[in-house]
Amino acid sequence: MHVGHKSCWRQLQASFFRLLCLIPTGFPVRSVDMQRATDNITIRQGDTAIIRCYVDDKVSKVAWLNRSNIIFAGEDKWSLDPRVDLVTKGQLEYSLRIQKVDVYDEGSYTCSIQTKQQPKTSQVYLIVQVPATIYKVSEDIIVNEGSNVTLSCLASGRPDPLITWRLLNPSAEPLDGEEYLDIIGIMRNQAGRYECKASNDVATPDVKYVNVVVNYPPSIRKTQSSEPPVGRLGTLQCEAAAVPTPEFEWYRDDKRLSNTQGINIQILGGNTVLMIANVTEEDYGNYTCVASNRLGAQSASVFLYRPGTGRDINGSACASLSLWLLLASFACLFFKC
Repeated sequence: MHVGHKSCWRQLQASFFRLLCLIPTGFPVRSVDMQRATDNITIRQGDTAIIRCYVDDKVSKVAWLNRSNIIFAGEDKWSLDPRVDLVTKGQLEYSLRIQKVDVYDEGSYTCSIQTKQQPKTSQVYLIVQVPATIYKVSEDIIVNEGSNVTLSCLASGRPDPLITWRLLNPSAEPLDGEEYLDIIGIMRNQAGRYECKASNDVATPDVKYVNVVVNYPPSIRKTQSSEPPVGRLGTLQCEAAAVPTPEFEWYRDDKRLSNTQGINIQILGGNTVLMIANVTEEDYGNYTCVASNRLGAQSASVFLYRPGTGRDINGSACASLSLWLLLASFACLFFKC
């Protein structure tokens, strides 16, 4: 562009600025085609924005400005940004196109038009929205039951994203937390996969996950006694819940049992089975299952009954105890103790 030409447009720019200063705040600006100008255009980051401006054959000069900078003066491009160009349809449209819009493109854009009668302007404010993105989330953690836990999920976006949490158990109900989720005295049923979701309705929500493992001591949930006849196979079972997975031991009286001739101990996860081959009279009685991990231990009695005596033994024991308590009560009343 010639020096004289640039000097002319600088003078035009100055006159445009003086004109903008005379427009009252909030005054609805109209372009030459007398259509109401769009106050705001909202565009998503990375998309293409087209800011419309329509003219007629009475226009002598036209330009696009952004803040205090001339982007186009007529057909001459003053901006060095390769993403910016004009959209024209004959002499009726003089629109500005910005490709791959970014946040620094946000702001006021002015289409300034010079006619034979008077100059006119059309102002548009470009708003750039950015999809929600989670840029930092807690790592997977292992804690002991009863500990206090804080999970974090930090996200960015325009507008500011809403952050929600869920524990992906069967109900998957929303949890009370935003950037930070506090769990006071975490329990074993609160272990699992936690979902953090950041959304601002600009694009598909961003989702990240945190796995929480809760350690707790063993709790024996089930035992199974048996009543094998002499010479047959006897099996005793014991089931426990624990994290980490429990270790099992079997005892007869104070003696720890191991895999020896006639005895086989199997352990699978939280279950153990004691198998006694060729049961003898000496094998009948009380056995103890012990489940343990580094947080604690629990034991339970399991019985190898003589056939037909298991229920009788329990019933006799309960009846004897009840009878003794009844006699003791009468004696206490008789002697006024």
